Amino acid sequence: MTLSRRDFIKGSAAALALSAIGGPCFAAAKEEADKWVKGVCRYCGTGCGVLVGVNKDGRAVSIKGDPNNHNQGLLCLKGAMLIPVIYSTDRITEPMIRKDGKKSELTKVSWDVALDFAAKRFKDAVAEYGPDSIAYYGSGQALTEESYLANKIWKAGFRTNNVDGNPRLCMASAVGGYMTTFGKDEPMGTYNDIDNATCFFIIGSNTSEAHPVLFRRIARRKQSSPDVKIIVVDPRRTNTSRIADLHVFFKPGTDLALLNGMAHIIFKEELDDDRFIKRYLQFQDNEGNARSLEEYKEFVAQYTPEKVHEITGIDPDMVVKVARMFAESPATLSLWCMGINQRSRGVWANNLIHNLHLITGQIGRPGASPLSLTGQPNACGGVRDTGSLAHLLPAGRVVANEKHRNEIEDYWGVPRGTIQPKMGHHTVALFENMASGNVKAVFIHCTNPAHTLPHLNKYTKGLETAFVAQTECFHDAETLKYADVVFPAAFWCETEGVYGCTERRYSLIEQAVAPAGQSRPAVEILMEFAKRAGVDPKLMPYKNSADIWEEWRKLSQGTPYNFYGMTRERLKKESGIKWPCPSEDHPGTDLRYVRGEDPLVPVNHETKMFFYGRPDGKPIVYLRPYQPPFEPADDEYPFVLTTGRVIDHWHTATMTGQVPELRKAYPSAFVEINPDDAKKLNINNGDPVVLETRRDKMTFPARVTATCMPGLVFCPFFDKKLLVNRLFHDAVDAASKEPEYKICATKVYKQG
Repeated sequence: MTLSRRDFIKGSAAALALSAIGGPCFAAAKEEADKWVKGVCRYCGTGCGVLVGVNKDGRAVSIKGDPNNHNQGLLCLKGAMLIPVIYSTDRITEPMIRKDGKKSELTKVSWDVALDFAAKRFKDAVAEYGPDSIAYYGSGQALTEESYLANKIWKAGFRTNNVDGNPRLCMASAVGGYMTTFGKDEPMGTYNDIDNATCFFIIGSNTSEAHPVLFRRIARRKQSSPDVKIIVVDPRRTNTSRIADLHVFFKPGTDLALLNGMAHIIFKEELDDDRFIKRYLQFQDNEGNARSLEEYKEFVAQYTPEKVHEITGIDPDMVVKVARMFAESPATLSLWCMGINQRSRGVWANNLIHNLHLITGQIGRPGASPLSLTGQPNACGGVRDTGSLAHLLPAGRVVANEKHRNEIEDYWGVPRGTIQPKMGHHTVALFENMASGNVKAVFIHCTNPAHTLPHLNKYTKGLETAFVAQTECFHDAETLKYADVVFPAAFWCETEGVYGCTERRYSLIEQAVAPAGQSRPAVEILMEFAKRAGVDPKLMPYKNSADIWEEWRKLSQGTPYNFYGMTRERLKKESGIKWPCPSEDHPGTDLRYVRGEDPLVPVNHETKMFFYGRPDGKPIVYLRPYQPPFEPADDEYPFVLTTGRVIDHWHTATMTGQVPELRKAYPSAFVEINPDDAKKLNINNGDPVVLETRRDKMTFPARVTATCMPGLVFCPFFDKKLLVNRLFHDAVDAASKEPEYKICATKVYKQG
């Protein structure tokens, strides 16, 4: 049965209830099925549980939400229309190679030919230029077993730390924020906090479109009590802001000043938690020097409401209102996403959000927590936790630490000294080194960098220069233009593995149907490729992904990322478990760092909270000054361009673009422009509008709407025919190396 978008919304009571605030959700899709197979949605980092209906012929025919997972049976529109994606005519089902270089066409070949073709190029590169001449570029969409395996193959097998992935483009600054403030990655709270919060501080997140099921839960919480307040800080008027008690417009890229200004008001009006501060906190400046509480108060005192107004454009009275609402609430939950992370000072912005929670004691209680929202379904469990980035090793270890390297070498059974002590190339540096010829070959798995990298005209040169081996499921992926060999990977419920979502919840995707055509599970592809490329087979003693999970599960034991209790058998029975989970009878953890809640905090610990990520158990409040974005608007380029998602498409639309109903809803990209700006420029709805930056210029159809504040224009990035990332610069956060996608200066004018 195929549902039209209109029928879908008509048939969903939840969607009707929330249509006015932009949160259509779906309880269950009815279709004849012989059995139901448990899994997780393929899209965003919300991690909604699903049940895939399979008929007697072994074909997936339906999908519905898992009532036992956190989403309680609800799915957003994208998730409820996943089945057509499996059977898209655009699927890649046979291996392909370019026999005569980049200019030749991709030709279908056998698996042996494709694997040998790729393996020889990698093996030859290592032999002639050394292990750092090759790289792996992975994904927050890959299964945990795939990322763990690839990390092991490259770092211990090929002996290069050139392992990075697309979470560098979305969550690296959130990781940097958690690590610098608390000493360990991942949030301390969970989605249960939504049901207990009395104030939501949503900043840098259009939750209604990027995380619809969570937005529905937020709306439900507000509807349950008139005392619940919502603050939305966003330079756009989105569906998220329509339910806000306070919507704070501000000049894009200036929210660091607001966050410091809120801290100033909190101290000035004695809204801080003095007891919590004295017992738990320490203070540092940007150079790592210890500072006192009084010095911190003096630092934030610069950010008076009037000063914040001068920098941000926010009314001084609004600054005071926001600070009071945040601090006076019995339980404040902060939610943020790419608007905070994808910034040249993204780590600082994360730190300042954590600062507010720490100085007010809005932490470690139900409903009171900073909770970053994740963009991809397995960026947390599959990349951050497994250490599949250029500077990391599994379970919170780092490449630069000899003790950490030795622990992993001993566990993997390789000689000490096998893992290099120097960090590999982070994403932007990796593609620079591909363009320069220093990296000769790259294995790209489950991601589409020719669409998602910043400053695309610059970085696609790396794809043109290096030998590119790619796993891919769909012909629509832009990166296929540069691939020298393509391995058809089994898609989503055609294989088995684990996803870890925003709230530290690990859930198993069980195989529901056979892989299409000749496609294979990615773990099989990776192992066979590595063996042919010269990696010792003893590093890969696995029969299937369950064996890999068992190794990874045991490796986590005794670390702050402990999920030893999550056996494969248990994951099959339960719909997700939240770590820490040190034993098979442990229920999982809602509140980290809290005595009696977190199993890693001793039951007899002298204080209620113990932030064990830091040597002294005390998180750091940072003195982070306001700094402008890398490229603010100026006289020559007077507008700010930002980018993001729309509700009907996900990332580069290689999956959502396969669904006619979703494609029809948003067939192409556009530029949103404020009516006042449009009037000055004589632009009407549908007019061709040129956006010109210092890197390129492109033409988009106009959407004249009050969504954007004056001086701001917005383009979604899903459309491969209008690759808006060609316009953005490649400035990165100095600490996290995450690019600043959210702000660049542009000219705007009507074409012709």
